[in-house]
Amino acid sequence: MSAYFEDFTVGRRMRHARGTTIGEVESQLLTKLVMNTADGHYNEARMRATPFGGRLVFGLVTGSVVIGLATQDTAEQALAELRLDKLRFRAPVFLGDTLNAYSEVLAVRDADRPDAGVVRFKHWGTKQDGTIVFEGERDVLVKRRSHWEKDA
Repeated sequence: MSAYFEDFTVGRRMRHARGTTIGEVESQLLTKLVMNTADGHYNEARMRATPFGGRLVFGLVTGSVVIGLATQDTAEQALAELRLDKLRFRAPVFLGDTLNAYSEVLAVRDADRPDAGVVRFKHWGTKQDGTIVFEGERDVLVKRRSHWEKDA
């Protein structure tokens, strides 16, 4: 079920249903598109000799995946993404790690337009062992059911 603005209350927590395993494609596509040429993402031979033991997944891939996993529950009725901040990459992610996402509603407020409101979320991403690898906050302009549901 797609959540409208009225469905979000401060303190609501969600464990998002889907997880995903990070493979070579996810790890490399965005990394190369944004020209992040750090050895940590590209040079397996060099990274094998470090304490990490292999290449790292680019942090913005990790963040994008976590927010993407949260979107079904937090932004299916979104009109706009307004803000993304307080990003923290707390632990390394490697090829083959499976990420899961969690969210909490931090705030809800009226928008400058009558057909929507603003919801502030905190998102977390974890690896398969429960290690938190990402956290960040996000403001989303979400449709009000009272104005939009009749069009669904």
